[in-house]
Amino acid sequence: MPSDRYIPKGAASLQISADGPAREFYFLLLPKLTMLAFSSAIEPLRIANQLAQKQLYTWYAITPDGQGATCSNGVTIQSDGAMGQISKEASIFVCSGIDPIRAASKEVLGWIRQQDRQGTQLGGICTGAFALAQAGVIRDRRFTLHWENQPAFVETFPDLVPTENLYENDGQLITCSGGNAATDMMLALIEEDHGSELALVVADMCIHKRSNDRQAPQRSSLSVMVGTRNPKLLHAIQLMQQTVEDPMPLLELCATLDISRRQLERLFKKYTAQSPTQFYYTLKLERAHALLSETDMSITQITAATGFNSTSHLARQFKSKYGFAPRDMRKGWAK
Repeated sequence: MPSDRYIPKGAASLQISADGPAREFYFLLLPKLTMLAFSSAIEPLRIANQLAQKQLYTWYAITPDGQGATCSNGVTIQSDGAMGQISKEASIFVCSGIDPIRAASKEVLGWIRQQDRQGTQLGGICTGAFALAQAGVIRDRRFTLHWENQPAFVETFPDLVPTENLYENDGQLITCSGGNAATDMMLALIEEDHGSELALVVADMCIHKRSNDRQAPQRSSLSVMVGTRNPKLLHAIQLMQQTVEDPMPLLELCATLDISRRQLERLFKKYTAQSPTQFYYTLKLERAHALLSETDMSITQITAATGFNSTSHLARQFKSKYGFAPRDMRKGWAK
């Protein structure tokens, strides 16, 4: 029997001809998951049912032990149950958030592998790809995760390269970058299941400007971020982002861009209020901060991965920017 949980009442409606069984989704909630991304995935399913006044979808929030899961914002979400046997016809999304490298236990990883072996469709929301990678189920499939966590992911899993897209659907693996991208991902699935009209109305009900292109970038364009379309400056920043581990000497950067050092310095000062060297250091320190908080890499390894000459050099620059040393940050996260 259809449940009121899955078919809430609402003013808007849409005729949908669907007589088959409801599509099942299971959301595995890991510690410190991102609440926004989780709710952004759930709500389109609820609204689709509400509009159709049919049980098109069912969904369950599960946790490793069946207890509630506390999100990164401190809110606890009630669980529908613990991990267990799930139909291979269902879809499972791993929902994660901050500190993703430590979110999944051995039991969780074993359970994910078991679902993959039986052919269940798997997915990752926000940083869920970390657990999927740890479980070894991504393989050569196309996937993505939140842009903030991609540098740490690539350092941890150098053979796996995420895309920068909002979401990816590679058949048996569906992933999204988090936030409102989870809504775009679910709208794409709703359209696939029941047509574009339902997906469009669900998007309108969410007051969501839908991106019909999964390849839409996660972040604002560089031109918006720095407030200019100057091609030399934008190319310089792109090169810096790509060479954080092995920074290009400033003269080599200028030669590549076919621009004088004075011109480059003038552009950076005008649009970033930093010199090119200072901007490079900012990128390197931000990368170091991400690796310290989201990986188990040693400080020596992080020093090499961010292009600093020594751990003491990293420590001085890091403390100057953040007010505490890398080791102090690690101690704080360990508490």
